[in-house]
Amino acid sequence: MTTGLIRGGLVLLGALHLSWGVPATLAPRWFYDSFPGLGRAWTAAYPPYNEHLVTDLGATFTTLGVLLLLAAWLADRKVTAVVLCGVLVFSTLHLAFHLREHGMLAGVDLVAATVSLVMGVVFPASLLVLDLRKRA
Repeated sequence: MTTGLIRGGLVLLGALHLSWGVPATLAPRWFYDSFPGLGRAWTAAYPPYNEHLVTDLGATFTTLGVLLLLAAWLADRKVTAVVLCGVLVFSTLHLAFHLREHGMLAGVDLVAATVSLVMGVVFPASLLVLDLRKRA
């Protein structure tokens, strides 16, 4: 049961990271102007647009997505722990920046963006704890 939950979580996280990374890498201006979609533009709340930075962010998300999917596929506890630790380092630093710098986000967008960033730390941390407890 736990193994399936961990693998499912890795696949979900991997798919999410790829869904952010591939568009940011291949269409950085579109990503900047429209992320996360549904009429919202959270990335554009941090001007000015910089193609290099958005493309690099996309490459980072894509890399993490591929690593997460590989961890799910390999189902090796050490690989899973290393990949989740890497995701946690990135996600925690990303969250820390956005907790101190809100750009032009306010109201519902600020709350929603912050909650999504917090979940970006909580979810992989939970998977890591599950994986470590399974080993004990």
